[in-house]
Amino acid sequence: MDSSGNREKGADVATKADFTEAEWKTMQKGVTGAGMLVSVSDPDFTDSFGEASSLAKYLAEQQRNSGSDLIGDLAHVHGTGFGLTASREKAETETLEALRSAAATLQEKAPDELAAYQELVIGVAEHVASAKTGVKPSETEAITKIKEALGVAG
Repeated sequence: MDSSGNREKGADVATKADFTEAEWKTMQKGVTGAGMLVSVSDPDFTDSFGEASSLAKYLAEQQRNSGSDLIGDLAHVHGTGFGLTASREKAETETLEALRSAAATLQEKAPDELAAYQELVIGVAEHVASAKTGVKPSETEAITKIKEALGVAG
């Protein structure tokens, strides 16, 4: 690391080992929670299966193709961190908290990975939103909240 605390070029890249178990679970919950939040923002039971499939496919693609080992590892997640009967309010509150915490953790421990994490999470949300019948206003609103929690402008 250089004198400002940033990783120097050629320095070791961040890995799962750089984070506590709780931090790692929070970052993963942010990823899957973003998909769930978008899905429950327009609860149509018939769309849910397509949205879940889109989420799984997108994460598998990111796991294989990410230029970041950390992001690839975060994309390798099973489950959402929420129960099947989680309310929309619980999904929103816990997802946005997880995203704020994950962004702060990455800013502190691996700032060079923050943009890639933001891209992963927003990609999840956008893929879920467009999975079935097009992006609805409630899904756009959920994506906006996700971006705000991540500290991404507009």
